[in-house]
Amino acid sequence: MTDVERLLHYALTPVEPPRDMTARFERRLTEMTDAALDEIAEFDPTIVRSPRRWARVAAAGVVAGAGAGTLVLVRARQKHKRREAVGLNAVARGGREVAEQVRRRLDR
Repeated sequence: MTDVERLLHYALTPVEPPRDMTARFERRLTEMTDAALDEIAEFDPTIVRSPRRWARVAAAGVVAGAGAGTLVLVRARQKHKRREAVGLNAVARGGREVAEQVRRRLDR
């Protein structure tokens, strides 16, 4: 094996992520989504004259949507790995879980 081949072999060796990486990622996504949902839930429609307030709510909506969409995919992947569901069924189950969490959060 030449030096170049050896270097390539070491450089391209797969690295396993930490075991708790998925849990930390999901926790941070949940926190971000919850914070955005809090901002949306606190929106007072009587203040519609303030465009600055609109921008905050619109940004919160984008963040909440992106966070929730990513959570759906993370949960679908987890279900697929655990063989609880496969394909679109896993995505549908993850979507239902996240939608239920969002509903509970907004009902507070």
